[in-house]
Amino acid sequence: MANILLNLRNTVIAGFVLTVLMIVIVAGGTKQGIPGDYNWITFLFRWLHVLSGVMWIGLLWYLNFVQTPSMPKIPDEQKPAITKVIAPAVLFWFRWAAMATIVTGLILAGMSGYLIDALTLGASGGFAVPKSTAIGVGMWLGAIMWFNVWFIIWPNQQKALGMIQVDADTKARAARLAGLTSRVNLMLSVPMLYAMVSAQNIY
Repeated sequence: MANILLNLRNTVIAGFVLTVLMIVIVAGGTKQGIPGDYNWITFLFRWLHVLSGVMWIGLLWYLNFVQTPSMPKIPDEQKPAITKVIAPAVLFWFRWAAMATIVTGLILAGMSGYLIDALTLGASGGFAVPKSTAIGVGMWLGAIMWFNVWFIIWPNQQKALGMIQVDADTKARAARLAGLTSRVNLMLSVPMLYAMVSAQNIY
């Protein structure tokens, strides 16, 4: 057991193995939710969407609630451990979790038949289905957040962390823009999650 838990890759693999075992046991016992049928594949993308979204939003909240507020309290000689090691790793998983979330979300919406209704915020159906408006708001907020990650936060963090060499003023401006955009995403994450969950549970 220690060999599994002391290695991140092995721990993640074990999590997926346990999930597969659970699927086999539950599907075999109930004869429902059998892997391979269309409903199950649709659910699989929903699960992958939630899984990647948890990674993305979890790292967004880590950056805003833990790392950024803690930086001024860290002695200067210790800051390179954050900026050279931890932050680049966080940003790798952060941006690819954002990509996985948006891709699986679009696939899920297409497979479930509500992609156009959601993207038009329900207008294509005459606003007759509140669920379409709610999920659409969530999708558009998520898309804005994804854009911010890939086209504002990540390019500017590369400058701020010294991955791309720039002068001190440019580095400071990049750090500020990345930080403010990350705060925008933090703000948007609250109504985005409400819209997503409400579409599944209220409407």
